Amino acid sequence: MEVPGGDREPGSYYVGVDVGTGSVRAALVDQRGTLVAFADQPINQWEPQFNHHEQSSEDIWAACCVVTKKVVQGINLNRIRGLGFDATCSLVVLDKEFRPLPVNHEGDPHRNIIMWLDHRAISQVHRINETKHSVLQYVGGVMSVEMQAPKLLWLKENLRETCWDKAGHFFDLPDFLSWKATGVPARSLCSLVCKWTYSAEKGWDDSFWKVIGLEDLIANNYHKIGNKVLPPGASLGSGLTPEAAKDLGLPAGIAVAASLIDAHAGGLGVIGADVRGHGLACEGQPVTSRLAVICGTSSCHMGISKNPIFVPGVWGPYFSAMVPGFWLNEGGQSVTGKLIDHMVQGHAVFPELQAKATARCQSVYAYLNSHLDLIKKTQPVGFLTVDLHVWPDFHGNRSPLADLTLKGMVTGLKLSQDLDDLAILYLATVQAIAFGTRLIIEAMETAGHSISTLFLCGGLSKNPLFVQMHADITGGKTEASFTYLEAMARMSKVGKVVFPRCEDKRYYDKKYQVFLKLVEHQKEYAAIMKGD
Repeated sequence: MEVPGGDREPGSYYVGVDVGTGSVRAALVDQRGTLVAFADQPINQWEPQFNHHEQSSEDIWAACCVVTKKVVQGINLNRIRGLGFDATCSLVVLDKEFRPLPVNHEGDPHRNIIMWLDHRAISQVHRINETKHSVLQYVGGVMSVEMQAPKLLWLKENLRETCWDKAGHFFDLPDFLSWKATGVPARSLCSLVCKWTYSAEKGWDDSFWKVIGLEDLIANNYHKIGNKVLPPGASLGSGLTPEAAKDLGLPAGIAVAASLIDAHAGGLGVIGADVRGHGLACEGQPVTSRLAVICGTSSCHMGISKNPIFVPGVWGPYFSAMVPGFWLNEGGQSVTGKLIDHMVQGHAVFPELQAKATARCQSVYAYLNSHLDLIKKTQPVGFLTVDLHVWPDFHGNRSPLADLTLKGMVTGLKLSQDLDDLAILYLATVQAIAFGTRLIIEAMETAGHSISTLFLCGGLSKNPLFVQMHADITGGKTEASFTYLEAMARMSKVGKVVFPRCEDKRYYDKKYQVFLKLVEHQKEYAAIMKGD
């Protein structure tokens, strides 16, 4: 779609392609950072069995081509100066001729991506963590099942003949896209440092791959997983190849940047925003006082520091993985948008909600927000959950507990199943996600971070209830934002500033105490069931 008021002439244009969990988005921006055009396209996902989530690199590339062609319609292609990709940190598997290989027992090579949220490698990640290898101190002390090493080990142990022995290249999805565009199999420092245990200062650690049973990856100077590593934004090779240019509808030879993980692109896009005149605590403070929260299917909490800070249960510190010259800590919640969808769509009255929202030409969440305003009467909307509490780890805890065995919890259910009940359960779920953010912030501050302002971006940041609950529950001012430091300030715009309702602090402090009790009790229940 064309953005109203977008200036199509003259000057230079840049194309950014963002591959999320469920769709691919493209944006055309000018040299001032003004959004000129935007397009999106859904992408396929397969879940052949529980905890197995797969995608297709061919399907994703085709979607990239569709959206890119849409955003450049009607403009002078000679004014396009560059192209950049970001994507989820999913694992792409190709053979020695760069053809897709199956990552599934069915042997379907079209499904050649193990998605970031795939949890099939639970046994493998436990064994990796039992090694206590020194590289683990840079992932919060415990490796996540969502990182690439356990997935690689799973492939070796489960799909030896159909996948592992034939594999020639293992890419993070952002790096696959930049290779597809340029023919250059270089890897981004962002992907390798954050998901593959690469060190920006020391490179690969042979002893780690040997101790976990993946010593074969060391061969040919790590040819299969990357031996040419570039900082994000570096220009790749000779730019866009003629073949890729034809696919994308762009001029051959334009610059293509080394990629970023999607959350890190979001963090880079908002953390350096120019905040002058908005009355924010971070104005006049270093950029290290800001926390970028990228909230979509999952949520990522990106904080930077001048010196390395080791936060138990929080990924990093990663040097120069997001902002050059700064160390990055990355907290996260494995499911947030996906959890809200799960809770709402699984409720008995969801069909009624859908029908009413459609009749009003609203999304189901806009309808629920207005319904909450209707039933709250004179009290603040957040007080509707005084008897209903949720622990949100339906897909395990990424940060700061780093415990993938944790489950979701709901306490305070009643026999009624009407629209009021659904709206209040939705509210309690949103609050639980915000309490999870508070827990991550407390862990980061205990370790040495000093955070005054949250910068939210991503799909959930468009939900005013989600933003307000994060402000109220964390006590931090939040910005919903629509780049290096100088470029970030120019390209990033502050959207809306939301301040916490300080008068509700006591209520949320009490809810937070209950929140912490929920996980304490869950661990007690597990201990009872494991006992004699």
